[in-house]
Amino acid sequence: MFAGFRSPNNLSKKMMRVILSIYLAVTFLVTSMQFLTEYLKTQNAILDELQQLEQTVHGSIARSIWQYNQTQLEALVAGLIKMPIIEGVELLDKDNKAMIDARSYLTSSVPLSTFSTQSDIHWSLNNSQIYLGSITLYSSSQVVLDRVLFGFALIAVTAIFKLSLLFWLFVWAFNRYLATPLSELMLQVQDVQLSQDSTKRIHLSHTEDNELMQLQQHINNMLCSMARDRERLLEDEQAKRSWLEQAVAKRTEALQISNEKLKELASKDSLTQVLNRGSFFEMAQQLLSLAQRQKSTVSFILMDLDLFKEVNDTFGHFAGDKVLIHCTQTIQSLLRKSDLVARVGGEEFAVFLPDTGLDDAYRIANTIRQTIADSTLEIDNKTIAYTLSIGVVCSEPDDELIDELFKRVDLKLYGAKDKGRDRVEK
Repeated sequence: MFAGFRSPNNLSKKMMRVILSIYLAVTFLVTSMQFLTEYLKTQNAILDELQQLEQTVHGSIARSIWQYNQTQLEALVAGLIKMPIIEGVELLDKDNKAMIDARSYLTSSVPLSTFSTQSDIHWSLNNSQIYLGSITLYSSSQVVLDRVLFGFALIAVTAIFKLSLLFWLFVWAFNRYLATPLSELMLQVQDVQLSQDSTKRIHLSHTEDNELMQLQQHINNMLCSMARDRERLLEDEQAKRSWLEQAVAKRTEALQISNEKLKELASKDSLTQVLNRGSFFEMAQQLLSLAQRQKSTVSFILMDLDLFKEVNDTFGHFAGDKVLIHCTQTIQSLLRKSDLVARVGGEEFAVFLPDTGLDDAYRIANTIRQTIADSTLEIDNKTIAYTLSIGVVCSEPDDELIDELFKRVDLKLYGAKDKGRDRVEK
């Protein structure tokens, strides 16, 4: 109960640290904003001065370039470099190739940041402007900082004084109206917490009608509710525990039954009740791996009903389903219990024969084919006959995946189809 409350001294110290942190953050923010404003204002002023300097020397530089007077041009640039606001001068010709690139600083002491102003240089001839190149004047953050430092220092001192006065006024009001009453409240709450006695109540000496007095009333109401709820919860807990145990037992039994049904549905074909494609390949892979370890041979039979679409189109899908069921039952009747049989496609069936060589598998496949060919179905007074095309392969010593056998037997199956159907290819 009230586990989240801390001791009054620790909380007051933490709150004072928070207030101090806020004060320092606000001071820093205000000072930074004033500094940034002054910095940008000064930077704009220096940009204006750079533009005025460019206009001043524009004519002289244009004349020197037009007359190819390199000595006069270098003298003009040297004079510009000596200006206190200029950190560099870059002069490009009409092909944007550097004619002069002068800096007032060494490469080892590059300014933190620079800014510049650029203008094109033209020479007037016969009422036309001939483009001669461009001049760029650079200044830096250090120039701006040097100008703004003194004025900013006065601004910063004034801001810190004002914020300090407001801070101490806030601290006094905080202690008077919040920290002291809150400390008393927390001491009493801590006493209730340590004693674990919900019959105790909070009584503050602070009598002003404010949020703390409302908080006191809410805490006392909460203590009353907690005492009543504790008794009611103890009574309800036993009843719910018994009900829950019974519900869990019934639910567990139902889930076990459902899981068994789902497992069976997931592994079998819903129409023929033999293995589906996924379960067949999973079990066949396990048997193939076992056979390879035991160095025994397995065989794979893949069969497909010939012209099954005509059965559906002629007699209907209901009759087609009966044909698939008849085919499945016929295949199962001719296999061992250890053999796997599955419906792997619409009218495609697969058989996996453990410990069976190619000749024996061929004999079994041909028996299935012949039995199907000799049988007929009577459905709704209609006689239906059908045949199978079958492919047979057996495993080789380097076969590791059932997919390898499936690829080979699929080719054999389509070979039987191409050779006229109702036959076995191995």
